[in-house]
Amino acid sequence: MTYHTKPRRKIWSQSSISLSFFSLSPEVLSSMASHQLLSVPHFCLLSKVSSFHAPLLSTPGKLSLFHPTTCSPLQSSSTSRITNLQAVTNTRSEIESNAPTETTALTLRNICQGFVPEHILHRMEEIGFVFPTDIQREALPTLFTGRDCILHAQTGSGKTLTYLLLILSLINPQRSSVQAVVVVPTRELGMQVTKVARMLAAKSTDAEVKGCTVMALLDGGMLRRHKSWLKAEPPAIVVATVASLCHMLEKHILRLDSVKVLVVDEVDFLFYSSKQAGPVRKLLTSFSSCDKRQTVFASASIPQHKHFVHDCMQQKWTKRDVVHIHVSAITPMPLCLLHKFVVCGKKNKHQVLLALLESDAPESAIIFVGEQSEKSKKAGNDPSTTLLIEFLKTSYNGSLEILLLEEDMNFNSRAASLTEIRQGGGFLLVSTDIAARGIDLPETTHIFNFDLPQTATDYLHRAGRAGRKPFSDRKCIVTNLITSEERFVLQRFENELMFSCEELMF
Repeated sequence: MTYHTKPRRKIWSQSSISLSFFSLSPEVLSSMASHQLLSVPHFCLLSKVSSFHAPLLSTPGKLSLFHPTTCSPLQSSSTSRITNLQAVTNTRSEIESNAPTETTALTLRNICQGFVPEHILHRMEEIGFVFPTDIQREALPTLFTGRDCILHAQTGSGKTLTYLLLILSLINPQRSSVQAVVVVPTRELGMQVTKVARMLAAKSTDAEVKGCTVMALLDGGMLRRHKSWLKAEPPAIVVATVASLCHMLEKHILRLDSVKVLVVDEVDFLFYSSKQAGPVRKLLTSFSSCDKRQTVFASASIPQHKHFVHDCMQQKWTKRDVVHIHVSAITPMPLCLLHKFVVCGKKNKHQVLLALLESDAPESAIIFVGEQSEKSKKAGNDPSTTLLIEFLKTSYNGSLEILLLEEDMNFNSRAASLTEIRQGGGFLLVSTDIAARGIDLPETTHIFNFDLPQTATDYLHRAGRAGRKPFSDRKCIVTNLITSEERFVLQRFENELMFSCEELMF
């Protein structure tokens, strides 16, 4: 049976509208503003991007659309309601005729010019970051005003680059102090963020321009060496896991007095983790006044986000004017993913998976397996990951390299698995949910849920490991191996995340 998604009405996103404003004349913009057709929180920064619209924002006697400091829309009285239908019609016609094309598309340089140093912009373009994703287009102008933000967007949407560009816009390389901290839930995500930060902040060819130093303060690292480094010459940026960061703070080796930006990545995972929630909350509450720093939270999933935003203000983790930027709120699941399921018994799951690997022939794939229960551990049973790895090594005849990643592995083994993956070539990664958060493996074309995740949020993050190549139209596949009793669980995920799942018959 095939399940089809119900047709949805077309909804114009703020990001799709914002691009159109760059190709409108001041007269049209004035007409739209006077008829209350404009409500875009980043409009106050257009003068920094293009002098063409500056008169609309600054000319005395003209209509002021936004408060100069808060960027909040100014509400006019009821007397300024739409009174001229013909003017509205003309405005809409000009909007349609001035729709942006590839030649007039906004670039990351356009957005960051005047905020991010030129050598970093040049490096950014060399790496391949030229055009902004939706979250970058929506969030960067607001971040550059100094407001705290909650970045809430799909997996693979570019949140990491968004907050790194903010950090690099505020860092003073000449100052010997920690000026930015990025808190991450896992060592693997920390290594990834550090790599991107170092690429962007590398020393310029211009001898007069000093590069920013980036420290990876991660679980399993060489803390003794980091202690010496922090005392000798503090790095400008620290990417840290919660345990390592708290250890350095408790020993008074690391100080956060001069921190300008504090980023908490995968914030929902940290806040709902029994081990890490307490230390993160203490960090946000105790170190550095939120009035002196800019705070950024990021995640693809923030359950009860309205309540979370309220808590952030009440607990003073953020300033009162924190902005929740929610991109793709209507479709939390990336649209480039096709979802399928196979109903099978527990005893023949291995054989069904093998048949799927042979029929789908993935270029690279991740097979997610559930964590071993405490009862199973006490009984001395082998974990599902071990059993599956052994089966694949004896039965799989494909060309993909079989690798393992799970939380119980030591840090060196975990790092070795990811290093092998990133060296190139196809891979077949068997993993627990440790690989579901933040890890960027753009080559992944298939996800196999050998065991269903426990929650819809976990499903979202697992599925989001595929289809991560920016601006790619390629469809990637998420396949679920379920028992007949688990079908209602998968249907609940479909309803909550608004996607449809097709049944495969074997």
